[in-house]
Amino acid sequence: MTPLEKIGSIDPARAAFSLADEFKKFAFKGNVIDMAVGVIIGAAFGKIIDSLVKNIIMPFVSLLLPGNQGYLNWKLVMGAKEVPYGLFIGEVVNFLIIAVVLFLFIVKFLGWLMRSREKVEVVLTKEEELLTEIRDLLKKPDRLEDSRVRGLEG
Repeated sequence: MTPLEKIGSIDPARAAFSLADEFKKFAFKGNVIDMAVGVIIGAAFGKIIDSLVKNIIMPFVSLLLPGNQGYLNWKLVMGAKEVPYGLFIGEVVNFLIIAVVLFLFIVKFLGWLMRSREKVEVVLTKEEELLTEIRDLLKKPDRLEDSRVRGLEG
């Protein structure tokens, strides 16, 4: 069968339903929905952090920096063009604050939680201690045979 004959033999309605079924299986998988929820929550969290930086932190920064109108109005004027580098500085500070918050929460706090879970000591009962000793002795049969040989020689 030639390639043109193969294309002519395809039923368009069946191909469309097959494509729709494949898309439905893909779109409604649990992973895709979980990812979509994560993206939406991440976008909302990004807006909260952006508002925190622009409306609370940067006004305090602008009090410390020279100038009567703060960092937002900082711009470089070249002829008829303006380069608002103050807005760029604000975005850089916004990024740095988000990076610090994520580092402190994810790396430090969650790392501390994981280490604190590992430090929980397991207290063995007397029976468990004896079973552990027996297991360890069974794992090392060479040492047991060496001690018997030494006992017979001496």
